[in-house]
Amino acid sequence: MPSMAQMDHSMHGGGSPAKAAPSAAASAVDSDLGDGVVKKVDKSKATVTLAHGALPSGMPPMTMAYKVKDAAWLDKLQAGQKVRFATDPKDGGMTVTRFELVK
Repeated sequence: MPSMAQMDHSMHGGGSPAKAAPSAAASAVDSDLGDGVVKKVDKSKATVTLAHGALPSGMPPMTMAYKVKDAAWLDKLQAGQKVRFATDPKDGGMTVTRFELVK
């Protein structure tokens, strides 16, 4: 336990703990994202079909259609595009709740 206390004090001694927190939070959020490739966009069903590797949630590599949290996102996606995305664990990972286009 003393080593934890020393680590906490050294973090606060840096004078900018507020700057450290967003970086830690951002890296935690980024670790929730999986990599995928858009295979199909179906606006009529409000789904995007993604081929992806293993996801941080434990889902194995596969290609499947996902619902999207916001149907307007489908206007930004097209087949062949690489994305990083997160799914909603509340519905078994069947809905994309966040995505980033990969350049």
